Amino acid sequence: MRLLCVHPGPLMYTKVFLRLEPLGLELVAAAGLAAGHAVRLIDLQVETHRAYFRDIDRWRPDVVAFSCNYLANVPEIVDLAQETKRRFPALRIVVGGHSASFVAPSLLAHGAGAIDCVLRGEGEAAMPLLLERIAQGAALRDVPGAVTPEGDGPKPVFVEDLNALRPARHLLRHRRKYFIGPLDPCASIEFSRGCPWDCTFCSAWTFYGRSYRLMSPERVVADLETIAEPGVFIVDDVAFIRPEHGMAIGEAIARRGLRKAYYLETRGDVLLRNKEVFRFWKALGLRFMFLGLEAIDEEGLRRYRKRVPLSRNFEALEFARSLGINVAVNIIADPDWDAARFAAVRQWCLEVPEIVNISVNTPYPGTESWITEQRRLTSRDYRLFDIQHCVLPTKLPLAEFYRELVETQRVLNKKHLGWRTLLGTAGIVASHLRHGQTNFLRSLFRFNQVYDPAKMLADHALPVHYEVPLPETPAPAKRDALYVHVSRGEHDRALDSRTKRFVVEAGASAFDDEAY
Repeated sequence: MRLLCVHPGPLMYTKVFLRLEPLGLELVAAAGLAAGHAVRLIDLQVETHRAYFRDIDRWRPDVVAFSCNYLANVPEIVDLAQETKRRFPALRIVVGGHSASFVAPSLLAHGAGAIDCVLRGEGEAAMPLLLERIAQGAALRDVPGAVTPEGDGPKPVFVEDLNALRPARHLLRHRRKYFIGPLDPCASIEFSRGCPWDCTFCSAWTFYGRSYRLMSPERVVADLETIAEPGVFIVDDVAFIRPEHGMAIGEAIARRGLRKAYYLETRGDVLLRNKEVFRFWKALGLRFMFLGLEAIDEEGLRRYRKRVPLSRNFEALEFARSLGINVAVNIIADPDWDAARFAAVRQWCLEVPEIVNISVNTPYPGTESWITEQRRLTSRDYRLFDIQHCVLPTKLPLAEFYRELVETQRVLNKKHLGWRTLLGTAGIVASHLRHGQTNFLRSLFRFNQVYDPAKMLADHALPVHYEVPLPETPAPAKRDALYVHVSRGEHDRALDSRTKRFVVEAGASAFDDEAY
């Protein structure tokens, strides 16, 4: 079989701050290759729809598989699926990915016959089985995680061994187009999968059933050795929850003498609990860290079930500063914010040296807040579910909310974008230019082109062809009804007793299969 894997186009914030390689799709492609199929990959973040149709016309794949990790990409994917089916009626079209797993029946309905199957759950496990069924002319509904017009398959299954596959990085045609901040170019890598916490705004834990699985240090280093890029983004939802795992990977990297510049995401309480791990990684090349503070007041932390005390978050920032690591933090803007609240946040952010990102509180399928949020949605347009637009009623008039939001972002980004940053990073930019890299340089001057309150308001008036499905009513009685994957307890949760206790004491609910 011939399989063409497709990543959809860029989102609002990826047009400015970062562009990451489609690591998940590379792993699905690797599973297809391992099963003996011919596989190609196109990333529409850096290529055009015209290039996509040219690939199909010249190569004539049997199956096209779209990755749908973000709701805002749904209209693009559905439109491409319909046009592809119109031009090539015999071609089978599959959609998978994180967000697709939570809106699978709606994707089929939107496709109006163009989408043959939506795969829920981890694609590496299901794709080889799906391709086998297609080659045999058999029913697709027998594949675990499959949602088809003829019916649904068994529940999704986990990849049995995360160490068995390495991403098919060689299939990506424009590897030098990927960056995050000054790490340009930058590859992505995975050390662990899943998250044991249960924050109300996040769907990582509902997708993975609060599982947490580790890759072996040997597998990580073997993958890292294949990466030519000098920068590496570690995609784990929370890096180094298990300190011994982080140390083992770091020691293996040190033994091989591998030198990279790293960017990772973690929690403030994990950073403080495992200081020696992060100190060691600083010596290995850790340069950037993203911390999801989410709020700068206790009330906001309670709302998002981020029960890390505010003082601990500020202590974590101080520790990261002491290591000389550049820190970016996220603050969630709630639609209830008024002008005074925006002003207070602007003032706080100007007083700290960290890079501050502002996202908008957005309930979306797969999160607990999607079920529990009592405020009525003002729009169900998928394109607005990008955590940059607002889909809940605002206290301020919407136009004023966007003006305040963009002004806050603009004030913050003046610290880190534009001519001031160019002067401060002249040496880095010069090095990039010597190697033909312009991603970071271009990002410094792109903010005002993308973040425009008038344009954001106008997005609400665009014709809506596809709408996000409404939450299930009544709400599920048990939280595990939200899960895509059902964890098998200890088998899928690589946490020792001390770490499990730490997770629960740090604010997470007790695990479904255990009592505390």
